[in-house]
Parts: sequence; C-alpha cells; structure tokens
Amino acid sequence: MSYEKVAQVKTGLIIGTKQTLKAMKNGEVSEVVVADDADQQITNKVSRLAKELDIPCSRVDSMKKLGDVCGIDVGTATVAIKQ
Repeated sequence: MSYEKVAQVKTGLIIGTKQTLKAMKNGEVSEVVVADDADQQITNKVSRLAKELDIPCSRVDSMKKLGDVCGIDVGTATVAIKQ
C-alpha cells in the first residue's frame, strides 16, 4: 500500500532520515513511510516524532524497494510526503 502511495506522489517527496526529521519539525509533512529493515535506532526517531506531531506513519518491509519507488539507486530508511 505505502509503496504505491509513494510512487504516485513522485514530486513532493523528502528522502532520507535527516531531511524527514527536519521537514517534520517545520510542519511540512503529511505522512511518513519507514522501512522495517532499516536500523531501528534511526527509524525510532522518526516514528516517535511522527507520534508526537500526530503525523500518520506507515511501515514497509524493504529499504531497497522504498528507494527504488522513490527513483534512487540506493535504499532509504525513511520517506516523507509533503503536504
């Protein structure tokens, strides 16, 4: 489900944990997607902040597939969808 949502957006994606956290703090995010196979220490920061800010947080199984859907050649732990 979330892969399709990310694929439909194309523009308005924020790729990567640092950029996602920054955009979340700035109120620019409507939803975040977190890869389950990523380092939990990294993804927990995003999940916690999403919960605090009441931002929907979806989970997917693969960093590699999430990166592919975003159009990049490497995996990504988190992706944010801009409002």
